[in-house]
Amino acid sequence: MRNLSFILQKEFRQIFRDKTILRMMFMMPIIQLILIPLAADYEIKHLSISVIDQDHSSYSRRLISKITSSDYFRLVQYDNDYSKALDNVGKGKSDLVLTIPAHFERDLIKENTAKLALAADASNNVKAGLGSSYAVQMIADFNNEIREEWIQLPKFVDMPQIQITTANWYNPHIDYHLFMVPGILAILVTMVGSFLASLNIVSEKEKGTIEQINVTPIKKYEFILGKLIPFWILGMITMTIGMIVAFVIFKIIPNGSYLTIYIFSAVYLLAVLGIGLLISTISDSQQQATLFAFFFMMIFVLMSGLYTPIESMPDWAKYIAKCNPPMYFVKIIRAVFIKGSSFSDLFPDFLKIIGFAIFFNGLAIFNYRKRSA
Repeated sequence: MRNLSFILQKEFRQIFRDKTILRMMFMMPIIQLILIPLAADYEIKHLSISVIDQDHSSYSRRLISKITSSDYFRLVQYDNDYSKALDNVGKGKSDLVLTIPAHFERDLIKENTAKLALAADASNNVKAGLGSSYAVQMIADFNNEIREEWIQLPKFVDMPQIQITTANWYNPHIDYHLFMVPGILAILVTMVGSFLASLNIVSEKEKGTIEQINVTPIKKYEFILGKLIPFWILGMITMTIGMIVAFVIFKIIPNGSYLTIYIFSAVYLLAVLGIGLLISTISDSQQQATLFAFFFMMIFVLMSGLYTPIESMPDWAKYIAKCNPPMYFVKIIRAVFIKGSSFSDLFPDFLKIIGFAIFFNGLAIFNYRKRSA
């Protein structure tokens, strides 16, 4: 234990002397946690729409007014020239084209039916999908408004109506930040635990100091613990800073227990530190370690459920996601923050994270012994 205490003193002094690591440790989580939730928003607004009105009736004007009065659409063209609308789509000036055919109002009144044409620029499938959904919903609302007006007329009898009352559990106001901030915090802790730890160990190889340590009586487990413990502590500090930023900037506090968050964070950091140690054993330079870390971080982020639900992925991707430690931690942090889940509710995920910690650290230690033999 005496040797371990000397290694820890050395590591902490080395970390605090390196201003780059300190900036990455403390400034990177704060800046990213503030900027990403504000910039990355699932809700798309101010979509450009071209309207080809071939009817010029009161109903067509009401429909156009309803669509363009919202924050979701911005009218960029209003005329009869469909070819010009397609040209605007090709130049990226318009995202959607709504065509109102001639006799739209007449057909709607006399035949109780009318058709509209909605075309979307699918080069950006997210904008096309959401924009079309927004427009269809507004057209449906417009249709309901007309039906309610007709019901009041003498020639129509009362029609049965179904009223739907909706309730949004856990996030009643559909606050995007409440959903995104905990997930980003989980990814930041992953970056600190895996990426920076691997760079620190690989830097010892580049400087040649690791060879000097290998010839000392220091045991390998003491060396590994001396490398991992400082970053485990700094990772816990990063989690604390992240929760402070979430409260100060976004007014978000966990609905669950802080103790649950710290217990899961402590074990999860052991798992990602094992990944960092594994990267360091297969890297001979910080450049190699950076490339490996970048590869793993891309998988961690895209397969964690941070931006896209795991349930919407194909079956083969779901199997990969189940082998992705950040997926479980993102799920856990969101559950504690949003639902107020307790430790017992998340105990199966706790066991899986313990399994990841044992697997990655065991593999890293085995590989380290093999390479240093």
